[in-house]
Amino acid sequence: MIDNTIVWGIIGCGDVAEVKSGPAFQKCDNSKLLAVMRRDAALAKDFAKRHNVPLWYNDADNLLANPEINAVYIATPPSTHLEYSLKAIKAGKNVYLEKPMVLSKEEGQQLSKATANSSQKLVVAHYRRFLPMYLKVKALIETNAIGTVSFVDLRFLQPFDFNSKPGWRLNASVSGGGYFHDLAPHQLDLMYHFFGEYKFAKGLSVNQSKINNVDDMVNGIISFKNNIQFRGIWSFSIPKYLQEDKCTIYGEEGTIAFSFYEDELKLNTKTENKIFNYKNPENIQQPLIQQTVNYFLGKRDNPCPVEDGELVISVIEEFSKD
Repeated sequence: MIDNTIVWGIIGCGDVAEVKSGPAFQKCDNSKLLAVMRRDAALAKDFAKRHNVPLWYNDADNLLANPEINAVYIATPPSTHLEYSLKAIKAGKNVYLEKPMVLSKEEGQQLSKATANSSQKLVVAHYRRFLPMYLKVKALIETNAIGTVSFVDLRFLQPFDFNSKPGWRLNASVSGGGYFHDLAPHQLDLMYHFFGEYKFAKGLSVNQSKINNVDDMVNGIISFKNNIQFRGIWSFSIPKYLQEDKCTIYGEEGTIAFSFYEDELKLNTKTENKIFNYKNPENIQQPLIQQTVNYFLGKRDNPCPVEDGELVISVIEEFSKD
C-alpha cells in the first residue's frame, strides 16, 4: 500500500462512472484513481483523458496485473460482476462492487465463499445508506420518532420511456431481468438496512405491457424478523399521469414518507408535521466510497458486506417469480 493510500482501478468506465462514482475516487481522503478499463480502447482513453486518470486499458486482466493498484471498482453490467470480482480477489485486490451484486443467489454464494476464503475485502455499492436523507430516516426510526414501526408501503410506478435506447438493462441475460433488477436493489437494501434481516419474502412478476421481453410489473411482501411487514409494487409501464415514487413507514405514533428520486422527507406525528430537505453530493457515491476507503485501511467495519448483497439478491429472486 502506497503511503497509506488506496490506489484504484476502475473496470467498466461507462455512464455510472462519469459523475455518480468515478470522480469520487479522486476526491476521497487517502484515495487515488490510477487506471480505468473499458473494452472499447477509444472510450477508455477518452475517459482517462477527460478525468485526468494516468492509465487506461481495454483488458481487465492487464489492469489487475498492475502491482500499484490495490483496489478495484467493478462498474460493468451485472452479468460480469462475479467473473471480475473473482479475478480481482485472486489478483489480491480489494473490491468495491456495483449493484446488483450478482445475478442470482447461486452467484452470491460463490462470491461470499470466495471472499470468506480470502484476505481481500469486498463492499457492495449500496451508496444510498450514507446519503443525508436516508441517514435521517434511520435516525428517526432508531429514536422512535414515530413509535414502534408496524409496516412499510412502497410504490414505485414509472412510465416506459419510448425515446430511450433499450440497452443492457432490458436484456435479462445481462441485467438479470429489466428495470426492477437495476433499480430495486437500492430500495430493498434500504429496507434491510432500516429493519434488519427478514423471515420470508414472497412475490411475483409479469410482463404486463409486452413492450419488451422482460417483466415490467413486480410486487412482493416481506416479513422481517422483528415482525415489521413490508409490501411493495413496481411498474415500469404505468401511464404517465399515474406515475408515483413513494415509500411510507407507518409507526404507532406517525409516519415517515419519502421518495427515492426527490430530496424531501416528511415526518407526520400527532404532535408535529415536519418537512426536511436534503441535497445530495455532486458525486453521489462519494460518502460510501470514503467509508469503503476507510474500511480497506482498517479504520472501520464493512459499510456494506457481501452478506447484505446476498440478502438483497435473495429477495429479488423471490419477487421475480412468475
